[in-house]
Amino acid sequence: MKRKIETMTIVRTVVLAFALVNQMLEIAGYSTLPFTNEEVGQAVSMLITAAASIWAWWKNNSFTQAAIAADGQLHSKS
Repeated sequence: MKRKIETMTIVRTVVLAFALVNQMLEIAGYSTLPFTNEEVGQAVSMLITAAASIWAWWKNNSFTQAAIAADGQLHSKS
């Protein structure tokens, strides 16, 4: 039985290949991205902060009826 390669496997492979080529070019002295290290650091910091904020907000707020019912059961046991 022949299996099809999953799309995410291809995406991960392409991203890895891009990262490796980019790293080799950086080591050789070619700047492949038009950003400074400071700009990249700020962007990464912003993404981490945004992701953590969304995750914390979502985890501490019940939106679905199932989550609201579960909160009610949790608080009634206390």
